[in-house]
Amino acid sequence: MRKKIVAGNWKMNMDLQEGLVFASSLNEYFRDKPSLKAEVILCTPFIHLPGVAEIVKNGNIFLGAQNCASEESGAYTGEVSANMIKSTGAGYVIIGHSERRTYYHEDNKLLNKKTNLALSNGLYVIFCFGEVKEEREEGKHFNVVKQQLDEGLFTLSKEEMKRIVLAYEPVWAIGTGLTATPDQAQEMHKYIRELVSEKYGNDTAEQLTILYGGSCKPSNAGEIFSKPDVDGGLIGGASLKKDDFISIVEAV
Repeated sequence: MRKKIVAGNWKMNMDLQEGLVFASSLNEYFRDKPSLKAEVILCTPFIHLPGVAEIVKNGNIFLGAQNCASEESGAYTGEVSANMIKSTGAGYVIIGHSERRTYYHEDNKLLNKKTNLALSNGLYVIFCFGEVKEEREEGKHFNVVKQQLDEGLFTLSKEEMKRIVLAYEPVWAIGTGLTATPDQAQEMHKYIRELVSEKYGNDTAEQLTILYGGSCKPSNAGEIFSKPDVDGGLIGGASLKKDDFISIVEAV
């Protein structure tokens, strides 16, 4: 049975106190839900990690960072290493989010390096990938996704792939109000699972959690999550609203 996951990506939002209060309210709600079908992960800014780790340590919520450095340690002012993230109590890290790829020009080679560092420091990786609007319109979306996985992820061993969660992000549907239709999401998720099966075998592919990320909200989450190859979501804006985030988690 594949693990169902809903991960909330706070992006660069909420000061320290706001974040701790918000995490406390979510932790209180989900702590009393023993029959929850999805694993809930909060991916917070770095400043929140130690405080939120303390809040959720006895609850049903897991903790993740939104990025990590491409080096183990050293003279890299402003960077935060995978080992530092692990030391806060976080268990996950997002790597390759479309905003990192676009604004900070992170390419597949760099993301592969980050992924290996995260894994070697005991973190699980939520690896993001997806096509932009022009690539979708030109019919290149399958090739783009294949290249991102081939270069960014498929150097890993079969054992290492057990610590990977995939997150398909149609970039044209992030923060735009556009959303891939449930059928478009299923088509791509099925294709992704087939790529993993070709590389690592059917057992690995069937066990791999593949999330959808792209303007997922309470009104469409249930239909998207009902598709057989969609195992949950990586949620941006809606993860900052308690009722919306809860509704999306419960849609699983």
